[in-house]
Amino acid sequence: MGSKCVVSFSGGQDSTTTSVWAKNKFDEVILIGFDYNQKHKIELTQAKLIAQKLNLPFHLIKIDFFAQIVESALLQSNTQNVNSTHPQNHSLPASFVPNRNAIFITIAHSFAQKIAADTLILGVSQQDYSGYPDCREEFIKSIENTLNLGSDTSIKILTPLMYLDKAQEFKLARDLGVLDLILEDTHTCYNGVRNKREEWGYGCGECPACKLRKNAWEKYLKAYQSIQNNL
Repeated sequence: MGSKCVVSFSGGQDSTTTSVWAKNKFDEVILIGFDYNQKHKIELTQAKLIAQKLNLPFHLIKIDFFAQIVESALLQSNTQNVNSTHPQNHSLPASFVPNRNAIFITIAHSFAQKIAADTLILGVSQQDYSGYPDCREEFIKSIENTLNLGSDTSIKILTPLMYLDKAQEFKLARDLGVLDLILEDTHTCYNGVRNKREEWGYGCGECPACKLRKNAWEKYLKAYQSIQNNL
């Protein structure tokens, strides 16, 4: 594809896989992450480590105002259980952070303009989207159009994982040669647990993110057993 892209990067399975995918497609890849006082801030430590291992520049943006405007079990100031439903919208999980992706994408879109990048890449998926409506293709297309209209730009937003579930993501990581990196260094646990190593990586094993990753790993092993036997 060539040229320069910005990847929204958290240090999790999705964004790390996406970053490696981008590295194989673009001449220049720049990572941007966000510190929003999340409970699992350990992901930012892992993000810095992974960026170094991938030899990619990583810009961390501090936006610590979320607790003033939203309710979410992912914020450090919130004591709600991440396995509950969202207090304002019972159809969504407690871990949902209202407008988080919209704010992340808007900031990343501005950053892309500053560094003259023509593409913004997100690791979102509507196949395994944890019940978050702002991970769906309809939303991504809408915000791409809105931000380009509002800034007179034509920055493309790519979502290479949009139609993949996490089991397929594990296969993609293997195909890209970074499955060990995904298992050992990425962080997805909402509770920030990294002192407990499972086959599928580190985590508490009880939060929705851990359960999704665990189930995906088991599905990957079952569907791609012949691949696993050759690892």
